[in-house]
Amino acid sequence: MDLKEKIKKLSEENFSEVVNIRRHIHANPELSFEEFNTSKFIAGKLNEWGIPFNDGIVKTGIVAQIKGLKNSAAATERCVALRADMDALPITELNNVSYKSKNEGVMHACGHDVHTSCMLGSAKILNELKNEFSGTIKLIFQPGEEKAPGGASLMIKEGVLENPKPDSIIALHVFPTLEAGKVGFRPGKYMASTDEVYLTVKGKGGHAAMRGTYTSPLLIASEILIELEKVFSVVVKTEEGADPTVLAFGKFIGQGSTNVIPEEVKIEGTLRTMNDAWRAKAKETIKKIAEEKAKQMNGSCEVYIMDGYPALINDEHTTIKAKNNAQQYLGNENVIDLELRMTGEDFSYFAQKVPACFFRLGTGNIAKGITSGVHTPTFDIDESALKTGMGLMTWIALNQLAVDNRQ
Repeated sequence: MDLKEKIKKLSEENFSEVVNIRRHIHANPELSFEEFNTSKFIAGKLNEWGIPFNDGIVKTGIVAQIKGLKNSAAATERCVALRADMDALPITELNNVSYKSKNEGVMHACGHDVHTSCMLGSAKILNELKNEFSGTIKLIFQPGEEKAPGGASLMIKEGVLENPKPDSIIALHVFPTLEAGKVGFRPGKYMASTDEVYLTVKGKGGHAAMRGTYTSPLLIASEILIELEKVFSVVVKTEEGADPTVLAFGKFIGQGSTNVIPEEVKIEGTLRTMNDAWRAKAKETIKKIAEEKAKQMNGSCEVYIMDGYPALINDEHTTIKAKNNAQQYLGNENVIDLELRMTGEDFSYFAQKVPACFFRLGTGNIAKGITSGVHTPTFDIDESALKTGMGLMTWIALNQLAVDNRQ
C-alpha cells in the first residue's frame, strides 16, 4: 500500500474519533484568548497519543512536534508547520443538535472547532506514520484569531516559528458554500487587510427648533460619508493594476433626540485592501476628506484608524504544489480555484514570515440543508468534511517535507 492509500485508510479508521473530538469542542466553545479548557482538551489528546508539545504560549496556545524517523539526509532538516485556530464567537447557537453549545452566548460559528479537529486527526495520522517520513511536522494550535491583535502575531512574538523554523506553513478554513469533499486554492493575493476606522465628528449642539444656534454633527457626518463613498466606491488603480478596496461603515451614533442636536457623532467602519502602498495612502485620504469636510461645515473630525490584520498572500510555489497534491488525493474534479475575498484572517501574519498556503475546506451539503454561512447562529457542517480535512492536511504536509526544488 502506498503512502497516499495509507493516509486514506487511517483517515477512515480515525474518522469517528475525530467526529467526537469536533463535537466536544463545538459543545464547549470559548472566546478569544480564553480557550483554557479547549487547550487542556487538546493537550490531553496529544498526551494520549504520545506527541510531545509545549503549552501556555500566549496563555492557551500549544505547539507540538512530530519528528519523522525515516533516514533521508536531504530531508532530515526540513520542517513544515500546520496551524489551526481554536477560539469561538459571541453568538448564541440556534442549531438543534446533540453537540449544541453549552456556553450561552458563545458558539463555534466560524468553524475553528473543525480546524482544530482536522489538525488533531492529522497529528494522530502523522504520528502513526512517523516511520514513513523524515523531517519535522510542527503543529500550531492558535488562540485568538477573531480578536485583534490576533493570536498569530502574538505567537510569532513568542517564538513559535523558531527552533526549528518551518520551510512552509499550511492551514485550512471551512467553506460552507462549497460541498463537502471539495477544496479550494488560490496562489498569491487571497484575503484583504482589515483596518478599523473610527471617526468622531464634532459640531455645536442645541435645541432643534433654534436654527442658526447650532452646527449639527449629524449633517457633517452624513456629508463625510457621502464624500468618502464617492472616492472609495470606484475601482482603485495602483501600479499593480486594479486593487480591490472596501470602505464601509456599520455604526453611526448621535446621542440626540427629536428636538436635541448632539455635540458629536461617532462613526465606526472598516477599510479593506490588498495592497500595502495603497492601504497607507487610503488611510491618509480618509483622514484628509473627513477633516476638510468637517472644517468646511464649521465642525471638526477626529480620525483614528487602528491597524488590523495584513492582507493574506499565499506563496505561489507552496500553494501550487499543495493544489497539485490535493488533485492527486481527491481528484481534479474536487479541487477548485478560489476567488479573491475581502474578508480577513490573521494567518496572514504567518504568511508574512514563512511561505504559506491557506486553503478552503468544503463543508456544505445542500441536500442535507447544511447551507448556513459562517458567523451565523445556524452554522454547521457536513461532518464528512473532517475526513477530507485531516487526510488532505496530512498528504500536503508530507509532500511539503519532500526536498524543495524551488529555483
